[in-house]
Amino acid sequence: MNTGITIDNSLLLPLDFSATPGVGVMLCGHGSRNGFACEEFAKLANGLRLLLPEVPVEHGYLEFARPIIKDGLDKLRARGVNRILALPGMLFAAGHAKNDIPSVLNTYAAATGVQIDYGRELGVDLKMIQAAAARIKEAIVLADANEVVATSDTLLVVVGRGSSDPDANSNVAKVCRMLVEGLGFGWGETVYSGVTFPLVEPGLRHAVKLGFKRILVFPYFLFSGVLVSRIYQHADRVALDHPEQEFVRVGYLNDHPLVLETFKERLAEVMRGDANMNCSMCKYRAQVLGFEADVGAVQHSHHHHVEGLNEPCTLCEKECTGACQEQINAAAQSHAHQHTAHPHATHPLGPSSLH
Repeated sequence: MNTGITIDNSLLLPLDFSATPGVGVMLCGHGSRNGFACEEFAKLANGLRLLLPEVPVEHGYLEFARPIIKDGLDKLRARGVNRILALPGMLFAAGHAKNDIPSVLNTYAAATGVQIDYGRELGVDLKMIQAAAARIKEAIVLADANEVVATSDTLLVVVGRGSSDPDANSNVAKVCRMLVEGLGFGWGETVYSGVTFPLVEPGLRHAVKLGFKRILVFPYFLFSGVLVSRIYQHADRVALDHPEQEFVRVGYLNDHPLVLETFKERLAEVMRGDANMNCSMCKYRAQVLGFEADVGAVQHSHHHHVEGLNEPCTLCEKECTGACQEQINAAAQSHAHQHTAHPHATHPLGPSSLH
C-alpha cells in the first residue's frame, strides 16, 4: 500500500466572491472543555481564512468555549458584512446541525435583520473519504515499520460520534464501507463513542472474535478531545486482553487539506442556493422506524445554560488523556436539560452503559 493520496484537482472548486460584496463566512462549532479541541477548531477556521483571503471568516461555539456563535456574528457585522454564509463545523447532520445551530442563527437574524444563509454538514463526500484514507495510510506505514500485515488480514473499525439520529449514524457506516471496499481490507466494523450502539468497547470485543491479525481503530472525528481519548482507552483495554492481535491507532481527520476543501464546497452550495440536507430520512420529518415520536419536534437549542462557559480543562499538557472526565460528568449532571432518549437505551451493547 503506498503512502500517498492522489487528489483529483477537478474536485477543488473555485470560489469567487467578487460578484457578491458584503459577504462573510461563519464557521459554527460545538465547543469543548478541552483546550486542544478548541485550538484545533480555531486552526481549521484559520485554514479556511487562508483559502478565502477575499472574505472575512469568523468562528464560534455552541457551548463550553468562547467565542460563542453570536460573538462571531457580531464581528462579521462590525466588518460591514450584510450577508453571512454560516456552516456547521460538523461531520454529519444530527441534532446540533439540525436544531441547535439553526436556532441560534435564526434568533440572531430575527433580532438584527442580517441575512444568514445556512449550509449543510460535511457529510459523506469523496474528498472526506480521501482525507480519511490518508489518515489510515499514515497509520499503516508506521505500523508496517514493525511488521508488515496484508490488508486482507486487517480489520478496519470506524468509530463515529454517535447520535440519537439514525440517519447520521448510518452515514458513519457508509464511510466505513467505502473505506473497506476502496482500500481492500479484510473486514470492516462500525461502532460509536456514545448515544447509540454498539459502543466502542463492546463492539471491539465482538470484532476480535473475527480473528484478524491487525485491527485499525479509526475515530472518524474532526478534532481531539475527551471522546477521542476514551476511544483509544477502550481500544487499549481490549488490546490488553488480546495480545495475539495488533491494535493500531489511526489519527482523526483534523485540518486535512481535503477537509478544508469540503468546507469550500459547502460554501459554494450556499452561494448557489442548493445546500440541501437529506430530509427523506430525517427523523424530524419522516416516520423513521423507532423514532416516530420525534416527527415535527420544535427546533430549539438546549445549550443556552452553558453558552460561553469558559472553564477549559487544564489537566493535560500535550494531548487529551481523559483525566477531566469526572469533572465533565459532574457538570453534565448539574444541567437541567434532557437530550432525546434513544428508543433502545437499554440495548446490551450501549448506550445506557455510558451513564
